[in-house]
Amino acid sequence: MNRRDFLTTTSTFAAGVLLSKRIQAMETKDLEMKQPKIPYWRGFNLTELTGGERGQKFLESDFAWMAEWGFNFARLPLNYWAWSSTKDWNVIDESALAPVDQAIAWGKQYGIHINLCLHRIPGYCVNRRELEPYRLFDSTPDAMAKALEAAVLHWQVFAKRYKDVSPEHLSFDLLNEPPFMTDQSHYEKVIRALVRVIRESNLDRLIVVDGADIGQTPVLGVIDLGLIQSTRGYLPKMVSHYTANWVPKNEFESFEIPTWPMVDKEGHRWDRDRLRAELIAKWQPLTKLGVPVHVGEWGCFIKTPHDVALAWMTDLLAIWKEAGWGWSMWNFRGQFGVLDSGRSDVAYEDFRGHKLDRKMLEMLLNH
Repeated sequence: MNRRDFLTTTSTFAAGVLLSKRIQAMETKDLEMKQPKIPYWRGFNLTELTGGERGQKFLESDFAWMAEWGFNFARLPLNYWAWSSTKDWNVIDESALAPVDQAIAWGKQYGIHINLCLHRIPGYCVNRRELEPYRLFDSTPDAMAKALEAAVLHWQVFAKRYKDVSPEHLSFDLLNEPPFMTDQSHYEKVIRALVRVIRESNLDRLIVVDGADIGQTPVLGVIDLGLIQSTRGYLPKMVSHYTANWVPKNEFESFEIPTWPMVDKEGHRWDRDRLRAELIAKWQPLTKLGVPVHVGEWGCFIKTPHDVALAWMTDLLAIWKEAGWGWSMWNFRGQFGVLDSGRSDVAYEDFRGHKLDRKMLEMLLNH
């Protein structure tokens, strides 16, 4: 789909966003929805298209093994570079979405709910956002409007392409981990614009919105939209991301070798009660109103001692189970996952040509 094709089927700009006439005419009340009900989703992020390289494909074995072990959810963090580029956001190669089509089909086959997330959306990514020609957040009004226009276009393509896929099998996560913000009003505007264009194709599509502040803060201003809100499970980063060089140093509570429980550099103790206070309490205004919350990402980098990682993860899983929240671990295969993680202190089990962290898997299955 190119810009010319898109302009032939849509109306003119409205508040800097290219939307159809019917959507432009919608009032806020037309977007109001009852709070959705979701299953107890547990699963993993599958990251083949997160880097944005062309030609990457998902693996059927991932879906088969997740189903075999009793998991029911796969979040696919997608990078728009895989079907478009920063040179022209309006040129979309829909043939490059074939791997996504296949993942949705495998999800249906194996009973795995598929959640499509734009990990890199036109104008924003939590990593290296400066590579975008215009920024969706923290920029000039004109630049943010151009980015939002493109974001709407890309979600319109996805919404139309998958409009006939049942919400039972497919949900959309609008964008991954928006930045830290003192005012959520612009983020709310972005959410409403994307929700409008998705619901034009399928009013019943389940839609996930990541919390503000890198997924850590609920977005109270969009409760009326009937969305699932997505949080994170990476605190404290002194445990979850020990030695990870892509995390800003000011986000670490300590640089000491992790233990669990652990005392941070300010002398504050982190344990299960602290996790409950930090990760559950602030979301209660949502959950009391029936808004479902799901943990879209969590996990522990390989440099944290394995026994410490398992102890910390056990406490996280316990508080989420208390709250009734499902979760999606980052990742399935790789440095945070249960397969081929490359930890130096794990006695791996050979599993169909892969190295399985059996202790971690059993811990997940028990929650």
